[in-house]
Amino acid sequence: MSTTNEYMLIFRGTDWHVHLSPEESQQVVGRMMDWFGSLKAAGKATGGRPLEATGKLVTGKNGRVVADGPFAESKEAIAGYFMLQVADIDEAVAIAKDCPTLAYGVQVEVRPLMDVCPLAGHALTEQQLVEAIA
Repeated sequence: MSTTNEYMLIFRGTDWHVHLSPEESQQVVGRMMDWFGSLKAAGKATGGRPLEATGKLVTGKNGRVVADGPFAESKEAIAGYFMLQVADIDEAVAIAKDCPTLAYGVQVEVRPLMDVCPLAGHALTEQQLVEAIA
């Protein structure tokens, strides 16, 4: 469970711009940058980055299998993320609804960040958890 009011906006969709003209693409990217800039200026966005379209997928016991990835369809592939610090999930959702690329098929997932991994919560003592959060 999170007590920090931190949220991640996860942007899904890497090919939303393929049918746009270069001018339209530039306008939408400008709106995205303005949107992020205003969130950052208001102290609500604490960071964010686009992600490369390719990477590696590590699976199997001891990470023995390494393959090119990700394998999600391009409409589901994660294109980037923003980190937010806001009052609650309702505010994070309201911010997500203002995303300029929603109109072009991008999906924005809103996820609260946890203070501690749930597995750690079961495996660590209360004192260890307090130290991990601090």
